[in-house]
Amino acid sequence: MTVDDLYAMPDDGLKHELQAGLLVAEPLPGSRHGRIAARITALLEAHVRRRRLGTVFSNDTGFLLSRSPDTVRGPDVSFVGRRRCEVAGDPVTAFPGAPDLAVEVVSPSNTAERLHAKVGEYLAAGTQIVWVVDPGTETVVVYRSLLSPRTLLENDRLDGEEVVPGFCPRVAELFEV
Repeated sequence: MTVDDLYAMPDDGLKHELQAGLLVAEPLPGSRHGRIAARITALLEAHVRRRRLGTVFSNDTGFLLSRSPDTVRGPDVSFVGRRRCEVAGDPVTAFPGAPDLAVEVVSPSNTAERLHAKVGEYLAAGTQIVWVVDPGTETVVVYRSLLSPRTLLENDRLDGEEVVPGFCPRVAELFEV
């Protein structure tokens, strides 16, 4: 399948992505997942908007990571810097390229292997930082490469580094009800 085929599909209640031209579908992730993703989006959006750093996207946004065969992934939360957003305009379908920051919230249907593959795809396509947020352990694993992830605990600060400068909430804030 291509990115155009993906966006021509009818809504069947599943979340769809493309992995090297193959359709990947998974069930909607559930309440806790949605609450945590919304919390991360709210924290990140408030910070990014105040500083006019770029755009925060929700999990409804596809990113075209590669072509021929097409890979389109939809991180739970993502960020693209202002300059890249200005160049891309406001695409109706998938954003052309990888997000600068991708956030994946672990859901019941995720496996470690599938998450690791997604992280690898984001990094290979140019994503600078990937955060894997685990509601079960209330931790965040930070990837700048697949070889050296860092695990952050509840009292650690999640640093946006140069990608989202000044963003540094405590990990525990992501899980607050």
